[in-house]
Amino acid sequence: MSTLNGSSTLLPKTQPQWRKALDELPATPDKIPAFFFGHGSPMLAFPERDAESRGGVMKAMGPKGSLATFLKDFGPALLSKYKPKGIVVFSAHWETVGERLVTDYGDENPLLMDYYGFQPELYQLKFKSRGDSALSQRVVQLYKDAGYLARTTTKLEPRGEDGRGFSGPGLDHGVFVPFRLMFGEEFTDIPIVEVSIDGSLDPEKNWAVGEVLAPLRREGILVLAGGLLVHNLRDFSSFSEEHAKPLVREFNQAILDALIIPDPAARKEALLALVKHKGFRAAHPRADHFVPLYVAAGLGGPGANAKLVSAIYGAPTVAFDL
Repeated sequence: MSTLNGSSTLLPKTQPQWRKALDELPATPDKIPAFFFGHGSPMLAFPERDAESRGGVMKAMGPKGSLATFLKDFGPALLSKYKPKGIVVFSAHWETVGERLVTDYGDENPLLMDYYGFQPELYQLKFKSRGDSALSQRVVQLYKDAGYLARTTTKLEPRGEDGRGFSGPGLDHGVFVPFRLMFGEEFTDIPIVEVSIDGSLDPEKNWAVGEVLAPLRREGILVLAGGLLVHNLRDFSSFSEEHAKPLVREFNQAILDALIIPDPAARKEALLALVKHKGFRAAHPRADHFVPLYVAAGLGGPGANAKLVSAIYGAPTVAFDL
């Protein structure tokens, strides 16, 4: 069994362990925990025949890897435990500076396939979902009440470049790729709204971005922030625990050490200090995939506890304020 730095704290790295952790989550639809989750990459959606011919990174992050397996367990557990009325999600792949943008896409959320150079099948992926204007406006109002500039964005406004050759609106792959595994390719019963992270990538500012939406969790809304806690496209070995450099593995361990600190103030101090860790830039040349962890921690609110739901290398899932 995997433990944390030789302690008795069990790390949920295998399916029986993370299923136990999911089972232990409290069924509290009136106060849904906030979650950070490893959202993976387009590799999660690779055709299995292609994935089998690739190396260690695909084994870890591909369609048969531990993250894909976890996400298939995670989504149904969330729906069963919390019966959410709506889902609000932050992604590492949507940053704005100076204002928060909130999707308001109506009856069907388009997909922004913001990845390039992959096989044709990855540009034919399906994830049918819908938005909800009332939920989008509630998010905008919370930000405005907290003194932020905030507005909705519709299907008429592009928000990024699509790998199919155009600029368009839509849920990015940090949302629809994992959500396909979590909720299935057709998921229209519960609306989904996406919110941008703060493009300064400042830890404190993104923590505050999360804090503003904490009230939604007591209104039956599931709020998640997705990213990866190891993300270095200049060093693909970093995505595999087996092949990553010792400094990257040390940084990954430091994240887990920080997350299990019981005292909320001490945990926050340790989490904010991670960007100064000697392994941080080896794991994150740019901090975009890391700061959603701070958004999720902020969503938990002051004084929140934290629970590691899965400890998959570089892509854990953490619940705040259980």
